[in-house]
Amino acid sequence: MIDTIHRVRLAILPTPLQEAHRLAGHVGLSKLFIKRDDQTGLAMGGNKARKLEYEFAEIIRQGSDVVLTVGGPQSNHAVMTAAAARRLGLDVKLVLGGPDFTEYQGNLLLDVLYGAEIRYLKDDDTNDTLAAAMQEWVRELQESGRKPYALPIGGSTGVGALGYVRAMRELAEQLGQDPVQIVLAVGSCGTLAGTILGTRLYLPQARVIGISVSRTSERIASRTLEIIRESAQLLEIPLEVSGQSIETYDGYFQEYGVSTASGREAILLSARLEGLLLDPIYTGKAMAGLVDLARTGILDKTIPTVFIHTGGLPILFAFGREFQDV
Repeated sequence: MIDTIHRVRLAILPTPLQEAHRLAGHVGLSKLFIKRDDQTGLAMGGNKARKLEYEFAEIIRQGSDVVLTVGGPQSNHAVMTAAAARRLGLDVKLVLGGPDFTEYQGNLLLDVLYGAEIRYLKDDDTNDTLAAAMQEWVRELQESGRKPYALPIGGSTGVGALGYVRAMRELAEQLGQDPVQIVLAVGSCGTLAGTILGTRLYLPQARVIGISVSRTSERIASRTLEIIRESAQLLEIPLEVSGQSIETYDGYFQEYGVSTASGREAILLSARLEGLLLDPIYTGKAMAGLVDLARTGILDKTIPTVFIHTGGLPILFAFGREFQDV
């Protein structure tokens, strides 16, 4: 059924599956693989390219001429939406909320290079506030005769999550269907939802583990379940998933958009053992979670583990000061 749902080609696929021997040995895992979704190509790569392939197919189908979305100043989703819009000849507008807009660095610099018009909500980055500001902008554009399309935060919808249903089919082709543990960063829950649904279809022996970068495990389970149900309905498949079966850990972040000591340690560990670059907002925290879960025995050390690298490389260059003394 997934092959009948239209998508536009934005990502370079399949992405590599790379074994990390030295990092696995350091944390005590028998095998550790990195699913290199940081190499999808769009806006320097990242997981959002897979989602946007489905989202932009719908945007084009509706005849929209301008795309709006929301996020923080270093939002991967916002910058990749801007890049996708430009590739497809559409206008793009962003509502960004957060504490620091004094310097154009990281993804914020890329937003500017892509020519996205930006409205800043300084020190006000709650999802509800950002969404309300975006809807007000949508009304303004409609009144001026434009055809806007509003993408929710993270592009996390049932349609977008299909990108990670397809990704799990890709992973099964690379890895086979033996038992595996899959670890990934979780923010707006779309990637987690698609991964869970995709493993049910293509990797039935997989265990999926989310590491939160912004929400409690309870909120993640609730939102993820909603998205899974939306995606399953699009695919016309019966599915029984409960919130209790969604495994996530929320002890590796303090607040969204702020780096942590354990995340910085994981970034240095990955860089110095594998030459692998992570970022302080998403993947660094997820790797910190993986390292801790391996060392505390929550991960099964005898089963291969896959870390989905969801991208975010440009963000690293906005946090240079935090690595000056390493």
